[in-house]
Amino acid sequence: MAPVDFWVLAAYLAGTLALGFVYAGRNRRTRDMFAAGRKSPWWVSGLSSFMTLKSAGTFVVWGGLAYREGVVAIAINTCIGVSGLLVGTFVAGRWRRTGVTTPAEFVELRFGPGAVQLYTWAMLGIRLVWGGVALYAVSVIFAAVVPLEPGHVLRDPATGHLSVAFVAMLFGAVVLTYTAAGGLWAVLMTDVLQFIVLQVSVLFLIALLWMQVRSGVPLAAVPASFLSPTSAQYTSWFLAGWVAVHFFLVGAEWAFAQRYICVPTVRDARWSAWLFGALYLVSPALWLLPTLLFRWLDDSVDPEQAFILASQRVLPAGMLGLMVAAMFSATASSLSAHINVFAGVLTEQFYGRFLRPFADERERIRAGRMFAVAIGLALIGMATVVPHIGGAEQIVLTVTGLLLGPLMAPTVWGLWNGRIGTRAVFATVLGSFAAGMFVRFAMAEGAAFADWPMARWAQANPRVADVLVGAVLPVVMLAIAQATSREESPRWHRVQERFADYRPTSPDEAGAIEGGSAKLVAIALAGSGVVMLGLFLHHGGTHPSLAAFAAVLLIIAAATWFVATRTPRAPTQAMENGS
Repeated sequence: MAPVDFWVLAAYLAGTLALGFVYAGRNRRTRDMFAAGRKSPWWVSGLSSFMTLKSAGTFVVWGGLAYREGVVAIAINTCIGVSGLLVGTFVAGRWRRTGVTTPAEFVELRFGPGAVQLYTWAMLGIRLVWGGVALYAVSVIFAAVVPLEPGHVLRDPATGHLSVAFVAMLFGAVVLTYTAAGGLWAVLMTDVLQFIVLQVSVLFLIALLWMQVRSGVPLAAVPASFLSPTSAQYTSWFLAGWVAVHFFLVGAEWAFAQRYICVPTVRDARWSAWLFGALYLVSPALWLLPTLLFRWLDDSVDPEQAFILASQRVLPAGMLGLMVAAMFSATASSLSAHINVFAGVLTEQFYGRFLRPFADERERIRAGRMFAVAIGLALIGMATVVPHIGGAEQIVLTVTGLLLGPLMAPTVWGLWNGRIGTRAVFATVLGSFAAGMFVRFAMAEGAAFADWPMARWAQANPRVADVLVGAVLPVVMLAIAQATSREESPRWHRVQERFADYRPTSPDEAGAIEGGSAKLVAIALAGSGVVMLGLFLHHGGTHPSLAAFAAVLLIIAAATWFVATRTPRAPTQAMENGS
């Protein structure tokens, strides 16, 4: 990376921190910090959900798979779009109708405090692992483009590059700082800005790589199945299971449920999920295409580094720094979402209930920030051990396919049906976990039950086996629990009362917030465009792609500002009263 790349990256990180502190003043109540006062525009919530599932791990794990095996990586991720559309149709509106502040509040309302304990610690553990993978991934990417001289204090002797552990600490500190300061508003608004910058950056990267592929340079050979949407491991059955797993994940995982809770109305919650689904139907082909194109240009690199090396090959100085910043932003979106949601759970369900039940709102906000910092530090620690527990790809595929479905399925079921209770939740989660561990370890090659016919099939089809245990088994167990239940759970009546008491946020107030949010996005985009225009002049006008990139950002900023200024503002008194 050239010096100007570091300046661009530093400016982007500073801007992200500033955005967090801008929103710190809005957090007057815990509902503001963890549910954005239920005033988030649906498009902000939808874009934030989209960015929550993305991280640098997207480019390391799925980019690496695309580099090795081709179009199948796009097909797998497109399945998530189908899941999002189904969630928007059947699930998202139910979350908003509950009127809860955090998803944990609904779990307690529907299944009781024991279920909250189970969900909190199981999901926190899973998300610490997943978040550690994401932070590790972005650290690997950045370290790969920063070689250091022998003897440098930050040099990794094994690679000759910047230490991955140092990068993880630096990036992790930025994320936990703006999340702890600005709460959910900071998470939402940084997600919107990061979405736009990342998507525009990837479009320019595709164009520059395509020009190289078509320039007449010798092209490397690719596997015969490179353009096939399925492969030996990732079959059509796996893709169907992936849709089911992510229906439960996007429908009930707490970071996503928080996005459906924080909008003004049921309709907004549905549109938020539909926007997420629509984006995931088309975006995988965009952000995985660079690694596919790069495979034709160079087939000898580490797949985990393929995306950033493709960027380094064609992007001019300055824009490479922006691409690294955008990939960091994708990671920050995922990490900040989960830091915020679990800080909210620990504040509401533990600090405010057991430690300080009479604490006022200001004290609870301080406690929430302390929990956010603690979770962030744990994520940083996890990032440093990822290489020692199986690597990024294996961890992501195993956790997603095997563990998240059993946790999320009872919540989705419980939003619609009153015939399952706490026992069914524990039986489904613990039974599915036990089955997953048995398949993963007891039936593995060389294990005690490796010679069973079913074990040999699972060894030959590990990914399909994961989704069968993670998606099909929980549904079967819940269906059995419902069929054998003689009456509705008493707690179901409390949920029905919440549904009956549903009240949307005031349209005038929500509209005023929406206009202010859009203006802030416009200002941030205009600033990014000015920086890119400065880079164009810095290069003496020799890189027209920089001028084009700057022009696109400035046009989007102007259009956003125009729309925002036409949004009617609510009276000041309405803004003060809240909803």
